[in-house]
Amino acid sequence: MAVSRAEQRAATRQALLTEGRQRFAADGYHHVVLAEVARAAGVTKGAAYHHFDSKAGLFRAVVAEVQRELGERVATEAERYEDLWEQLRAGCRAFLAAGTDPAVRRILLVDAPTVLGWDEWRALDEESSARHLAEALAALAAAGLIADQPVEPLARLLSGAMNEAALWIARGGDPRAAEEALDRLLSGLRTGTP
Repeated sequence: MAVSRAEQRAATRQALLTEGRQRFAADGYHHVVLAEVARAAGVTKGAAYHHFDSKAGLFRAVVAEVQRELGERVATEAERYEDLWEQLRAGCRAFLAAGTDPAVRRILLVDAPTVLGWDEWRALDEESSARHLAEALAALAAAGLIADQPVEPLARLLSGAMNEAALWIARGGDPRAAEEALDRLLSGLRTGTP
């Protein structure tokens, strides 16, 4: 059975994404060479430039993929619960646990803010996990479980704290201690049951 050109392009793109992700996670953005990624993926350097224009373009695509997967992981954990408060706790814990994933740590938390710039990194974060956090906080406020307040600054504060905690875990910090600190922080927001 013949493979269509579209299928070949998709396979080439995915091979480059997979290899790029492995190398960016292991070596960091500045030590990755696009030609070496292409060679390891079994494609030409020209094909890599065709799909991504540059190493930065490949990195941007990898960041978007890792960010999307993290958002899905957080949402999946949260959706395991009916209770809104438990959804928030589960989603936040899933985000913290991601700090042990080398791709999340190196690609999203260390390199992406520097390589992409803070504004672009925040925009990608807001499309995935930060959006879920803001939605969860809005639902909690609407249900009276946290004080009615502007959600955006609260979501940014919690997101920043969790990013720092995930980095701390990635550098050898105790995940259990981070979860306990998170629970204390979140419990300070809770107003009680409506």
